Amino acid sequence: MPSWRKLHLGLDLVSGQIVCSNLTTDDIADPTALPGLLDQITGPGDLFLADGAYDGEPTCDVLTERFGSAIKLTIPPPKNAVLSPGAARNPRIRDRHIAEIHAHGRMAWQKASRYNRRSRGETLMGRWKTVIGPKLKARSFENQETEARIGVRILNRMTELGRPNFDRIA
Repeated sequence: MPSWRKLHLGLDLVSGQIVCSNLTTDDIADPTALPGLLDQITGPGDLFLADGAYDGEPTCDVLTERFGSAIKLTIPPPKNAVLSPGAARNPRIRDRHIAEIHAHGRMAWQKASRYNRRSRGETLMGRWKTVIGPKLKARSFENQETEARIGVRILNRMTELGRPNFDRIA
């Protein structure tokens, strides 16, 4: 029985380039795929912006181990998230996010944390589906991985050729 494939992409928000990618089967959770993605990044990282699928200690631990405690994590906790037992004495990043959401609301947290920049990742996936296509053509998983790597190179080359400039006028 065929299974779904999940394409994990890491985007540099400044350059617009895909800096890491990984194709996995549908039974691999996003945090489980994260170490393989991070191994592809050669430079420093100062921001990790992801959806709620990455919420949790494993993600935080992997990122701080790889990039140090200076990395800024912007991952929304679920609506029913609770503070960790030691939050009063030593709040973790997630605890601070939860407290800010409780105090000011989720929309205010998204604005303050600039979580809306994650839309660039969603736009990247939309561009992938438009340019590369919504389905893989290859049949074997190994060839599908190659197909995904080719897709990354195509989109990165297109980005190198030019991107629009946006200037705020008001």
